[in-house]
Amino acid sequence: MLPNTLDFSRRAQLTERMDEPCSREELRACLRDLAKTNRWLMAYRPMLHWLNALALPPHAHPLRILDVGCGYGDGLRRIEQWAKARGVQVELTGLDRNADATAIASEASAAESNIQWVTADVFAYAPQKPVHLVVSSLFTHHLAEADVIRFLQWMERHTELGWFINDLSRGAISYYSFRIFSKLAGLHNFVRHDGPVSIARSFVREDWRRMCAVAGLGDREVVIKGFKPARLCVARSKPQ
Repeated sequence: MLPNTLDFSRRAQLTERMDEPCSREELRACLRDLAKTNRWLMAYRPMLHWLNALALPPHAHPLRILDVGCGYGDGLRRIEQWAKARGVQVELTGLDRNADATAIASEASAAESNIQWVTADVFAYAPQKPVHLVVSSLFTHHLAEADVIRFLQWMERHTELGWFINDLSRGAISYYSFRIFSKLAGLHNFVRHDGPVSIARSFVREDWRRMCAVAGLGDREVVIKGFKPARLCVARSKPQ
């Protein structure tokens, strides 16, 4: 049961049902409703805004983009659409440590899609080719703070052009609003439970500044920006 009172000055120590064992059918239904929610709440907008703003150098070869914690794969499929509309050649890889998630993402993709789906833990994953960009969505709040710092350092080592974290912002208004919204929308019970929990487990600006500093990133190297509703994103564009 979701708690009615929380101290939003600190991360909540709560568990998400998506992180616990469940059947592939249950996970598929949950991820499908989560993707539906992402569309309704314009969750892809921050990532696409960042991609559009990048001053990408000319590439003789495809732009390689890795999505860490890809889940249903809807974010990466949206990037595929973005690239096609702009005539940008891309090699897209979705990475998730849950084999059911990568199987579901593959099944949900069109036959003509060229996205590669890989099952692996990001910290044990060694890209076969240099990665230009890494993106992640609703991933970092699943991690302990020490692992978020490891992830920041991993992206710094493995990306040539930069990375983008698209996650939630912890706050009471978002927490209680999503509880009401998800119930009225009749979303899957996992989403109704995990959505507010995800918000309660997420970070605020001060957290990101601290973690980036520990990871060796200065204030001028990252951009921390909020997007409505309830999104807090961290972007890094490496100098060319």
